Amino acid sequence: MDDSARCPCLSGETYGACCGPLHAHRAPAPTAERLMRSRYSAFVVGDVAWLLETWHPSTRPEELELDPEVRWYRLDVLRTERGGPLDDRGVVEFAAHHRVDGRAEVQREVSRFVRDRERRWLYVDGVAG
Repeated sequence: MDDSARCPCLSGETYGACCGPLHAHRAPAPTAERLMRSRYSAFVVGDVAWLLETWHPSTRPEELELDPEVRWYRLDVLRTERGGPLDDRGVVEFAAHHRVDGRAEVQREVSRFVRDRERRWLYVDGVAG
């Protein structure tokens, strides 16, 4: 994705100033919400490696295949609980809008995040809402 393009997570920043540096390993996610936004953007751009890398080892699948028919187009962060720069745990509730076979759908989820020993945020799991 072009660094000057609008970031898919709709933060209002460009990809190069928002999720791009995380995907390129130039910067760590400072908060659970930023990690969640970068994971959403990874679904948009098809970055399976980033999704697996940022998934906690206790819940991470062996492999992940993205459905090429799904077109993600909008992310709404509905709520955050903790997950700040000084926290070890956090929760992010979101709605991810997408199209499949021309139908608009919404995936709602309450996701849990933790920090690992290197202080990197990792996705643990989520409950669909």
